[in-house]
Amino acid sequence: MEPLPLPVSESLSSKHGPMPEKFVVSAAEQVAGAHRVMLQQMQRVIIGQQEVLDLMLLGLFCQGHCILEGVPGLAKTLMISSLSQLLSLRFNRVQFTPDLMPSDITGTEILQEDKRTGGRELRFVKGPLFANLILADEINRTPPKTQAALLQAMQEFHVTVAGQTWELERPFFVLGTQNPIESEGTYPLPEAQLDRFMFKIKVGYPTLDDEVSIAMSTTSTATVKLEPVINKAHILKIQQIVRHVIVSKSVAHYAVRLVRGTRPQETDYEYIKQYLTWGAGPRACQALLLGAKARALLDGRPHVSLDDVRSLAKPVLRHRIVTSFAAESENISSDDIVDQLVSDLPEMV
Repeated sequence: MEPLPLPVSESLSSKHGPMPEKFVVSAAEQVAGAHRVMLQQMQRVIIGQQEVLDLMLLGLFCQGHCILEGVPGLAKTLMISSLSQLLSLRFNRVQFTPDLMPSDITGTEILQEDKRTGGRELRFVKGPLFANLILADEINRTPPKTQAALLQAMQEFHVTVAGQTWELERPFFVLGTQNPIESEGTYPLPEAQLDRFMFKIKVGYPTLDDEVSIAMSTTSTATVKLEPVINKAHILKIQQIVRHVIVSKSVAHYAVRLVRGTRPQETDYEYIKQYLTWGAGPRACQALLLGAKARALLDGRPHVSLDDVRSLAKPVLRHRIVTSFAAESENISSDDIVDQLVSDLPEMV
């Protein structure tokens, strides 16, 4: 299968001003078509988990990063490696361990002999971060120094070794994973670093029918080869198009009010004051609107709706709010609080 084309002129970039709406509409239709094909391809390998795949694509198209949380055995690694095949991206997996050092992921300089002159020189050997799609497996098992090196690369799209800066190839997309049932010997990411991830995606158990299908397909001799749907050039174009999707002021106002509603110091909702000790910051507003733009694009629409914002409230906010002891004692999760806030927040003020 040839990668699907996107009929968007190379000259239509943000430096030339807003993209004409007719081109956004045309691109949205093409992106929606590519999205449908990707889902069909992925369903040949991964049964269920469509919401997880959609959120990963949204993160990629927004130039963000995601953290996936789920128990072992839910095919997180297979899902991510399969996604790299659909998108024609170079994929590297890093298994994070307590003895992993920053140079193990960024790269290091080695002393090498020049066979022609007999002299010695330092040569930089690139680490696994020099790829397009990085799986940071069990990111909470490595010390803060290595976590910080990864997060710096995520934010700045380059690494610095021995005073020299090396640019990372775009697109650069990091997917970190965490195991929620085991905390011994881990280094949990602090809230300030979790905030750098655009989405926190919860990977749940499959349904009964899906699990039966998984058990049958994975114990047979059948093998599946995925065909690329779009390539790196298309992804970079889509990342550009996302920012041209239209957002009305009323939708943006709703998204900002939703984020501000999580802050105990600013809200009028008593349950927020009772169950949260800290709310989300302005980066959550950016993630909500960018994610809503990408969601509209995947759906073939050139404009954002309130439903786009509401549907992304939990993956955007669940790791950016801090629950209180009262919430924990009553077994109230951050998702419960976000659901209640979305239900209570009026569309207009």
